[in-house]
Amino acid sequence: MDFLKYAKEKQEDFLTDLNKLVEIESVRDLSTKKEKAPFGDNCRKVLDVMLDMARADGFSTKDIDGYAGVIEYGDNEETFGVLGHLDVVPLGEGWSKEPLKVTYNDGYVFGRGVMDDKGPALAGYYALKLIKELNIPLKKKVMLIMGCDEESGMECMKYYCKHAQIPDMGFVPDANFPCIYGEKGGLHIELSSHDKTVLKKMDAGQAPNIVIGKADAYVESMSEQQEALFRFYCQSNQIQGSVERNEWVKIHIEGQSSHAAWPYKGNNAALHILNFIGTAYNDSLCKDYYSLLKDWMGQPVGIDMEGAYMSFLTMSTGFVNFDEKGSRVLIDIRYPNDTNGDEITKKFEKAVSLKTSNIKVTNKSDSKPLFVDPNSKLVTDLMDVYRKYTNDTFHGPMTIGGGTYARHFENFVSYGPEKPWEEIETAQIVGGCHQADEGMKLSSLIEAIAIYADAIVTLCS
Repeated sequence: MDFLKYAKEKQEDFLTDLNKLVEIESVRDLSTKKEKAPFGDNCRKVLDVMLDMARADGFSTKDIDGYAGVIEYGDNEETFGVLGHLDVVPLGEGWSKEPLKVTYNDGYVFGRGVMDDKGPALAGYYALKLIKELNIPLKKKVMLIMGCDEESGMECMKYYCKHAQIPDMGFVPDANFPCIYGEKGGLHIELSSHDKTVLKKMDAGQAPNIVIGKADAYVESMSEQQEALFRFYCQSNQIQGSVERNEWVKIHIEGQSSHAAWPYKGNNAALHILNFIGTAYNDSLCKDYYSLLKDWMGQPVGIDMEGAYMSFLTMSTGFVNFDEKGSRVLIDIRYPNDTNGDEITKKFEKAVSLKTSNIKVTNKSDSKPLFVDPNSKLVTDLMDVYRKYTNDTFHGPMTIGGGTYARHFENFVSYGPEKPWEEIETAQIVGGCHQADEGMKLSSLIEAIAIYADAIVTLCS
């Protein structure tokens, strides 16, 4: 069966449907939370659009109380799942294209969610649509599950696992090809303090899993010497910054946002502010925070390590908040399966005990690592299908630092659609997931439709 031929014939329809999803700013918004809309109006709206699309195409659907939706094909006892998500991270700034509209230009599509994860999730749906239209018999019921809170803690899948049918096996189109059999654990540590500081106010960060791209902080005063030091600091660190004097002095720094799984690709603006304030104002609390957080591998805390399967631990600061009530810092840590969240928390507690500031350590959440045998039938079959369409025999199954829905289910892996080793073939800026100008090569998404369709047929026949 030439699934790629059929997928290419669906390209225009795919773009039309993708735009229907992208134009909805489906960011978690608890201010509009209500019954059947646990993550706010827009997450509810995008789920309705997806389920309406499926019903119009003749699929049966289920609404799991607004936490997730299920699109089903077949009624067999054995089940196979494809898991995607319809929520997105905040739009952020710096876009050269409209973030809430699919722009197709020079072979690439742009818009918030085209890569993470509306585009890949829709590719999974179109794969199932091809199978249905071609009337291919399957021995397993296929369940396409669309969640609405992947970016803010996966509360949707926690609820789903307690209230709905769990597929026997499957894959998640929300990462990289060829196949991801392991995902690092995801730990959120909060540092908090009521110690005095010259920082009057600071509220930096968009989401826990985004490196802080820009930050504002307020102090009561700034001398000419301190302002000169600030200019020197920005120049020496090759960053943009500004000072604005009103009732308080506003300090602004521009860094570079990135996914928290790759903090080394970003430049954390909030950490720069903590470093500058700590040094220029001799502020003990800011000094101590920065000294703990300055290294993205966590060396000052003693948590740096290289895993046997999952490579190195990463650490990213996602939120920094200072106000009259105190200070709070939220840290996103991706750890290999050679350690665990309790060990990391204890090392943080030891590290802060050696500081002069009174800093409290709180383990806010811990998602255990995912590990599936790379020699299992699930992984080897998926690898065979991938190679059938790409002729790529060089890249093998891998592990990643990002977290997907796969970690909430037994015998699930992540499967495409991105190929991070491929060079960008356009002069345009093509942002990654969570970045401005988020984009992806359209032919890669169309190829993914074919790969997903063939993989479903292979594992369900």
